[in-house]
Amino acid sequence: MAKKGQIFHHYSFETKKKAVAMRLEGMTKKEVASALQISDIGRLKVWMRKYREFGEEGLVDRRRRNSTPDHDNERDEQEQLAQV
Repeated sequence: MAKKGQIFHHYSFETKKKAVAMRLEGMTKKEVASALQISDIGRLKVWMRKYREFGEEGLVDRRRRNSTPDHDNERDEQEQLAQV
């Protein structure tokens, strides 16, 4: 559960992939975390589980929305207003 004032860290796909590769080579979670400056060692466990289940596709973060607005919806709304 998130705590007040907590800062969330976002890691790139490349960082996750590199961390998984380092773990598969036999490095400990602590060594990988310090080498890649990952603050939460538990994240490595989650990434490894997702990698085993889904491969590299499991490391892709799907929670974020697109940063660009959906122009098609805006255009449809404008067309509907013009017809009225």
